Amino acid sequence: MKLVDSHCHLDDEKFDADREATIARAREAGVERMMAIGTGNGPPDLEAALRLAREYEFIYATVGVHPHDAAKATPETFDRLADLAHEPKVLAIGEIGLDYHYDFSPRDTQRRVFAQQLELAAHARKPIVIHTREAWDDTMALIREHGLPFGGIMHCFTGGAKEAGQVLELGFHLSFGGILTFPKADDVRQAAACTPEDRLLIETDSPYLAPVPHRGKRNEPAFLAETARRLAELRGAAPEDIARVTTGNFDRLFHVG
Repeated sequence: MKLVDSHCHLDDEKFDADREATIARAREAGVERMMAIGTGNGPPDLEAALRLAREYEFIYATVGVHPHDAAKATPETFDRLADLAHEPKVLAIGEIGLDYHYDFSPRDTQRRVFAQQLELAAHARKPIVIHTREAWDDTMALIREHGLPFGGIMHCFTGGAKEAGQVLELGFHLSFGGILTFPKADDVRQAAACTPEDRLLIETDSPYLAPVPHRGKRNEPAFLAETARRLAELRGAAPEDIARVTTGNFDRLFHVG
């Protein structure tokens, strides 16, 4: 299978000891391309993923301020993001959004920084990558206010069929990760089963949320095939078909491949 990991945190310190080997294992497992997420530890460093993308031809990057780090953002942060958005290897602005579970940044600050990045993405003509946790209504309200002119991904989708319908109506792609394989994730599986073929993506969100049978271990892009197989079972398709469809969707959304 030829796969694309649409969301991985290869800059994470959990890969410091074996990053090169991790990337090599992914390639051996059929992961032809990876989109490294550039939020890192937050501002002022905005190039966590771009450094990897510059080093590896098959790795692409995003840039953005994660909601956890919203309080670190300054006017200079947005100026720098606007510059980096025009780098050839930067495919999207993300992951951005709202996280009311941890509230590492005040909620009003999260909403302001999210809105500014939605505007930045529109000006840069880039898709967005959304993180939302326990903040669904506010996330949706801001997206509806600002629109989705260049598409986007609901990363590591954890909603059910109802929520899937709401974001599909707005034009989003849904990206499914290791949660799809968890025993109690029936709502997520229902959403994955009903998502139109041309809106499907898969991801690892590594080093987090390793799929069964690796659950509890550090996740890595090489494990993406397990999620592809589970998605294939849900949709009555061959894993090779899921690989082909999700790779094609990624390439069309980001104009690569």
